[in-house]
Amino acid sequence: MMLPSIKQANRAFAFAAISALGMMSTVGQAATYELDPKHTAVRFFVDHFGTSTNAGGFYNLSGILEYAPKEQKGFIGITIPMGSLSTGIKEFDGHLKSADFFNVKEHPTAYFKSTDWQFDGNKVKSVTGDLTLLGQTHPVTLTATKFNCYDNPLLNAETCGGDFETTIDRTKWGINTYTDGGMMKNIKLVVQVEGSKKADLK
Repeated sequence: MMLPSIKQANRAFAFAAISALGMMSTVGQAATYELDPKHTAVRFFVDHFGTSTNAGGFYNLSGILEYAPKEQKGFIGITIPMGSLSTGIKEFDGHLKSADFFNVKEHPTAYFKSTDWQFDGNKVKSVTGDLTLLGQTHPVTLTATKFNCYDNPLLNAETCGGDFETTIDRTKWGINTYTDGGMMKNIKLVVQVEGSKKADLK
């Protein structure tokens, strides 16, 4: 019996998780795109006690994108492996993964699923959805800085994606560390998504 590849196993796990969380959504006449982990990431920026800005990111994200430009509708469901957190500084990564901040041991995965897409003319303006982090879910709105679809010559498939930004109050998800010492509670998020059309997602 032929065993599935690691890529196939990861893909199956991601879609099982998204389906279990009710993150699969059928938008009428929408094309479905599988997110590419190499071009999908969440990066964060937070003030460091009024001096510099700390930055890092979460990588190897998975999920789906549904897009129906004629109907001006869409859906996106993203699974975020919190253990992929990286700032480029090993010790800092360890602190951020601890119970002081993201508590990765107890909450290894975060999720985002959209609830509504807003358009300005024929352009994607923003995406509203629910962010589940540390076991808590709160609404966020991602503002699009760009969004586009093109025929990907490397994959021989249509590819859609874009860049989005938002600022969240980390204390809403229970991350209160150092707020009483002057570390800002607001975190800027830059979300990069890109997916390619799949004829069969089984």
